[in-house]
Amino acid sequence: MGSFSITHWLILLVVVVVVFGTAKLKNAGKDLGGAVKGFKEAVKDEEAEHARKNRMLSHENSTPAASNDLNTQVGTQAEDIKISPVTADHQHKV
Repeated sequence: MGSFSITHWLILLVVVVVVFGTAKLKNAGKDLGGAVKGFKEAVKDEEAEHARKNRMLSHENSTPAASNDLNTQVGTQAEDIKISPVTADHQHKV
């Protein structure tokens, strides 16, 4: 009694066809197939848009900001920091 046998499924199919008719079942199948196809396309488009945004963000983070004015550029990398030695030009007199 756990699951239906093949004869139960065939009887159920015949009853559904008699109640709804083949034309309505055909239209329902088309509608369902179209809905599934539309859903797959929407998911695919959303994934492509998400990948494009991630590519743009990673590209923006990896390239330095372009600026013609050196005073407005702020460097945060170790190559941007220059250390020069301090020399004493005067002598201490006591």
